[in-house]
Amino acid sequence: MPKNVPAYLGGFIVLGVLSVGLLAPLIAPSNPLDVHMTHRLAGPSMDYPLGTDHLGRCVLSRLIYGTRQSLFCALAVLVTVLAISVPVGVLSGYVGGTIDRFVMRIVDILLAFPSLILALAIAAMLGPGQAHLLLAFASVWWAGYARLIRGMVLQLKANDYVLAARASGSSHLRIAFDHVLRGAARPILVLASMEVGTIMLALAGLSFLGLGSQPPAPEWGVMLSDSRPYIQTVPNLMIFPGLAIALCVLGFNLLAEGLREQRRVAK
Repeated sequence: MPKNVPAYLGGFIVLGVLSVGLLAPLIAPSNPLDVHMTHRLAGPSMDYPLGTDHLGRCVLSRLIYGTRQSLFCALAVLVTVLAISVPVGVLSGYVGGTIDRFVMRIVDILLAFPSLILALAIAAMLGPGQAHLLLAFASVWWAGYARLIRGMVLQLKANDYVLAARASGSSHLRIAFDHVLRGAARPILVLASMEVGTIMLALAGLSFLGLGSQPPAPEWGVMLSDSRPYIQTVPNLMIFPGLAIALCVLGFNLLAEGLREQRRVAK
């Protein structure tokens, strides 16, 4: 039996969800945008395994295609945030001095406001739309990452092997990438795994409020919003996308917990 069960279980869930998103055109029973008013709010059947919504669209197909919208958007935000925060954090922590103080003041200003509220305000100013929502999150979420990465760099650059690399005449750029950034790679990976679930929940929440993906896009937050009027009569319309979000968040959290435990044991 594997020792690190959470990592394997989380990795299995994440891999399964990613596979569903990639193979959506092959495994979805129908087009998620096809409207069939004669079959609206129908129960499960051979043609519609999870029933239909208020416009007669296949719920299962929308869930499958919604994996692309929900998960891949969260990953896009995460990649953008890392692309900003890693260079900024490494530069601030390694160089120090005036650059460090300037960067940290910007980070302090951004962190003075709740990240979700600030992202909500930016998304509201930019207007509804998936691209605007991704931009709003990326412009806010990087600050916390940059501060954490800076702290890691401050610890790593004081290690003996970094001092030895300086004494041997290695360039600052090589030391920063080959020694400092490589040493911080695993903690950053653990942090990123933990944040995917948080970002996914936030994106779904803002889509639920009408600031993210717009109908008729097959996105889990949009599906939850569309199902509100039918929560008492057809509750499964909200249950299925809610379970999909919960499963994804659980998978990434288990994966992050397993990676963190593996890192602790490795020490």
